[in-house]
Amino acid sequence: MAKKRSIWKFAILGVLIVIGLVLSFASFPVAGTDYIYNGFLNAIPLGLDLSGGVSAVYEASLSPTANTTDLDGAVESTVSQIESLLYDNGALNASVSKQGGNQIRIEVAKDSVSGDLFNLIGQPTTVYIASSDSFDVNDVASFTGDYISSANIENVYVSYDQDSSSYGVVLDFDSTGTSKLQEMSEIAAEKTENNYLYVYIGSDDAIQLTCSEAITDGQTFISGGSITDSTTAQEYAVTILSGTYNASLELIQTGVISATAGTDTLMYILIAMGVALFLVMLFMVLRYGHFGLLADVSFVVFTILMLFFLQAIPLIQLTVAGLAGIVLSYAIVIGCHVLILERIREEYASGKKIPLSYKNGFKKALWPIFDSHVALAIVAIILCIIGYAGLRSLGLIILIGAVLSMFCSLVVTRFMIKWYLPFNSVNPKPLNLKRSKLLNPDYDKPEIVEGADESAEKEITVTEEGAK
Repeated sequence: MAKKRSIWKFAILGVLIVIGLVLSFASFPVAGTDYIYNGFLNAIPLGLDLSGGVSAVYEASLSPTANTTDLDGAVESTVSQIESLLYDNGALNASVSKQGGNQIRIEVAKDSVSGDLFNLIGQPTTVYIASSDSFDVNDVASFTGDYISSANIENVYVSYDQDSSSYGVVLDFDSTGTSKLQEMSEIAAEKTENNYLYVYIGSDDAIQLTCSEAITDGQTFISGGSITDSTTAQEYAVTILSGTYNASLELIQTGVISATAGTDTLMYILIAMGVALFLVMLFMVLRYGHFGLLADVSFVVFTILMLFFLQAIPLIQLTVAGLAGIVLSYAIVIGCHVLILERIREEYASGKKIPLSYKNGFKKALWPIFDSHVALAIVAIILCIIGYAGLRSLGLIILIGAVLSMFCSLVVTRFMIKWYLPFNSVNPKPLNLKRSKLLNPDYDKPEIVEGADESAEKEITVTEEGAK
């Protein structure tokens, strides 16, 4: 019965691995649709150094609403704001830097952002809120960089209103803007009819904002008018945020950037990693026999899961540094399996039978593996918190590698060895296990005990003197 259950478990695992490999590397059209599935590997977004990208240069001048007369300071603060904007729009490893006295250069990976984003950044929009539907700049409150809280993307963002089934832009104002909005909304709310405020986004037609009561939290949701879907809402959010910068930006140049690491770098690195992994898997079989073969299966599971999470987590963008993180992750999972299997060899060499050697080997390897992975995870989390965009991506890759390494070594491999033991729990030769010469002068001869029962096996304690 035990063998039959193990066969079923290995069969199910094998089917899952085959499906995982197909989903990881194969490309095929989905029946009944125009969609072409490209596999986990091809879906991982690449950074600027591996894929190339596009660049844009803006000329900066002091904004009419700037709260400073220092152009250099205004440019520096605008650089920081644009970095946040690009990050929130998918350009995780964008490079934004000051160039010359009053220029800002942006470089982003290919396909990281919408093609219109550069133009939107250079077309700032001011939000006006008026008490009537006739646009008169002298009769309205202007909500610009002075009034939008912290002037960053977290306070100007796209949202969806369930009640009206519409997309819109949320504006979160600072204390001054909150006071102005509350005062105007109180007046509008007291009207018996037409209790509206009118929102002008740039020169567009007014959007009615119903005020049944005073707006006291400094936050308002703007929808309707030219905002028809999530795309137009995002465009308005970007242009509104651009209007909060201390520097006004004019797009003066765009261009294409080649991959700094070379167009074939990724292919060469993947080939090298594949060859190295094959050699490691060969070593595991030669050194540890059937247990090494099970470790190789665990490496395949690790690969499938790693590729899945790399393409599934939106904060990850693969760069040369990220590839180094993947290599480190493989080194960790390989090291874990070597540690476990060496502990099993040591336990068997000391006189224990195979099942007990397996149990004790995992038990003795558990805490060293756990401690090292916790330390590694802490380092990865620190990189995610305080690092720049490239380091954040590297930190996430290392964190994923650490978690998957523990899972594959302490769970997947452990269960596979447990499933294997009903087939062989007494013959050490297929596992390359040997007794210590101190215990048995004929240690080269395998010890075969017919009819051994795992439940009846006990630890053998032999003193050095007795062995002699």
